[in-house]
Amino acid sequence: MNMDAIDRAIQLMDNGKVDEAHDLLKKTASTATDDEKFMIADLYYEWGFFDDAVILLEQLLDIYPNEGQIITKLAEMYIELEKDEPAIDILNGIDERDSFYLPSLLQLADLYQAQGLFEVSEQKLLEAKQLAPEEEVIDFALGELLFSIGQYNRAIPFYEKASARTNEINHISIEERLAECHALIGHYELALEYYSKTASKNPDTLFKYGFTAFQHNKHEIAIQIWKQLIELDPHYHSVYPELAQALKEKGLIEDAYDIAQKGLSYDEFNKELYLLAGQLATALKKRTEAIEYVKQAVSLDADYKEAIIMLIQLYKDDHLHSDIIDLIENIKRLGANDPLYEWELARAHYEEEHYKDAAKAYEEASIHLAHDKDFLKEYGYFLTEEGQLEKAISILETYISLEPFDEETASFLERLKFSIHD
Repeated sequence: MNMDAIDRAIQLMDNGKVDEAHDLLKKTASTATDDEKFMIADLYYEWGFFDDAVILLEQLLDIYPNEGQIITKLAEMYIELEKDEPAIDILNGIDERDSFYLPSLLQLADLYQAQGLFEVSEQKLLEAKQLAPEEEVIDFALGELLFSIGQYNRAIPFYEKASARTNEINHISIEERLAECHALIGHYELALEYYSKTASKNPDTLFKYGFTAFQHNKHEIAIQIWKQLIELDPHYHSVYPELAQALKEKGLIEDAYDIAQKGLSYDEFNKELYLLAGQLATALKKRTEAIEYVKQAVSLDADYKEAIIMLIQLYKDDHLHSDIIDLIENIKRLGANDPLYEWELARAHYEEEHYKDAAKAYEEASIHLAHDKDFLKEYGYFLTEEGQLEKAISILETYISLEPFDEETASFLERLKFSIHD
């Protein structure tokens, strides 16, 4: 009779009548046998009613306190409810002679790993391996544990043992894991061999395959793989700067520039890609485009130093000193601060003949660049032009202490001192 009710509940669930199925099981559970209760708990678990499943299984565990099947199933429920400690407590109570002792070790290994107790997790898996030395799932679990904590050398033998019996576990390619391990310890040739065996069309795998080839200076392979990735998934944003860089290193600047532009059409907020596009445009003597791309990078991050320095240089090359002033004053308003910006601001004001503003910027920069030889020399000569001879002498003396073999500046300093005392 109860089995008929359980079958009806399953039919109701199959027809989308969730509440009716749930209510029918609850009524049935009150008169069900222990085997039927276990079956109902399984259905509760399958349908996501974990609290109801726990109640039934806890009742069964009171009756059968040493039954491994009940313990492991209840532990699964506790884990789903994020009750790891009760799960660990009951799993540790399973007798070694119980047929469910081996599954309990695997469950415990997962739980201890989640808690960061990696050594305990490994001990449980090694114990499981002693009980079932040919079980590939255990070798794979050991490989995964060691991989997760960065022990790639130790993970490799376990992955190799698992791969001798299967190619994939839990939808994870073991050859791909072996490729990653070898790449991460610098065995690029072996890593590339494993990647080539996977024949994977997974975008993440292709990205890592290309990256490994690039790391090993196999730019042709990296370019080929990353182009394949873009064909499969043009929205895979992170591949564009890498592919553009690989093409650039092969001297294919036009192709690199095209890829950077294409990448920006999919990822318009990628500051690194804007900067790279600017660098490539500069190499192609497309100065207007270069400036626009680097400006975009700075607009996305007002404290993006590499882009700011490049934009300043582009402006300097075109004698656009007022643009440098506007740029630096704007990024300072937005909170970007760097003594190099003050130095460049001083230079730009000097070129625009804003000598008071230049003096102010040089003074500001000097607070942080008091030991920068190039800055001190330039600042000392500027002060000389401004007639601040005593200060110029002090600055140049500091410079000479750092650069004692600059005979020309040393002679200039002596003449300066003589002119004051003359």
